[in-house]
Amino acid sequence: MSSEGNFLRRYIILGFIAAVALPVTTWEGFYIHQADAAIEITPNSQTSNSFANNAQLLYTLKGHNGTVKSLAFSPDSKILVSGGAENEGVIRLWNPVNGKNLGNITKAHNAAVESLLISPDGQTLASCSDDNTINLWSLKNLKFSRSFVGHTSNVLSLAVSPDSKVLISGGLDGIRLWDLLQQRPLGTLVSFDNLIYTLAISPDGQTLASGDNKGVIKLWNLSTGKLISEFVAHSNAVSAVIFTPDGQTLVTASRDRTIKLWNINTGELVRTLIGHNNWVNAIAINPDGETLASAGRDGIKLWNLTTGELINTLTGHTDWVSAIAFSPNGKILASGGFDRQIKIWGIPLKRK
Repeated sequence: MSSEGNFLRRYIILGFIAAVALPVTTWEGFYIHQADAAIEITPNSQTSNSFANNAQLLYTLKGHNGTVKSLAFSPDSKILVSGGAENEGVIRLWNPVNGKNLGNITKAHNAAVESLLISPDGQTLASCSDDNTINLWSLKNLKFSRSFVGHTSNVLSLAVSPDSKVLISGGLDGIRLWDLLQQRPLGTLVSFDNLIYTLAISPDGQTLASGDNKGVIKLWNLSTGKLISEFVAHSNAVSAVIFTPDGQTLVTASRDRTIKLWNINTGELVRTLIGHNNWVNAIAINPDGETLASAGRDGIKLWNLTTGELINTLTGHTDWVSAIAFSPNGKILASGGFDRQIKIWGIPLKRK
């Protein structure tokens, strides 16, 4: 581990100078077109400041031909991107305020789009796939810019540093780091038998959390590349990890049907949330730090993050909910499901 840590630290200290550039990949068959979205509007009149208590279905977005595997918002909350499963390999862009389709990247990948993110500076859309690649696009014009190749198996998760400089990818063959600005590889953080299912970076950009197929959580110091700690968090695969906005708590979800909150400073288990009747597929935290959303076979559950109380359950999908994401402004929750639909949830504006 020490040699790998020194390797990573050397690259970071050198400011990515020693990184090896990847050849530019020509992307054939890429085009963008406008498409009509089938939208259902659910009128209502309730209004309150509490998202958990009063969130209602605003729109249903249709367009994907398979499971919606991944969702992400732009920093200004004006764009929602979604990635499809099976062999669809499509990325779709939506206006979450009115539910309209903004365009599609129809041949983004050759397999399922497992994870999506938009860099905090709003410049880059990154996607990863079961085709072992990571692709980068300009969010401004959706122009393809680069493929990151290096993973030898499915890439399942992406995370980006708060300063938009470092992209981290997790897959069935470990964790890799990439210079997002120079679009170059930085190196391999770790490669081991445990399959990496999910990643998250702390709000201060100093700590990386990873969850694997054996229920193990590992925390990494991104400045040194060293492993800080590891512990068995769940009795089944870890499906999602996320830091609270204050960076003090790590929230983990698992196929063991539980959600757990961990104190980052002490490593102690703070609370276990029990309520789902099957795998917990995804979690998201409202930027206000008050509401946790979790998704599974039995819909979307909204929890009070401070007390652990289950506040509400959102039902609308006709099958498993596979992906969820809060908008950065905290006003919208997007969910995607096995039913090929995207649901937009929020608190409706008061009608005069």
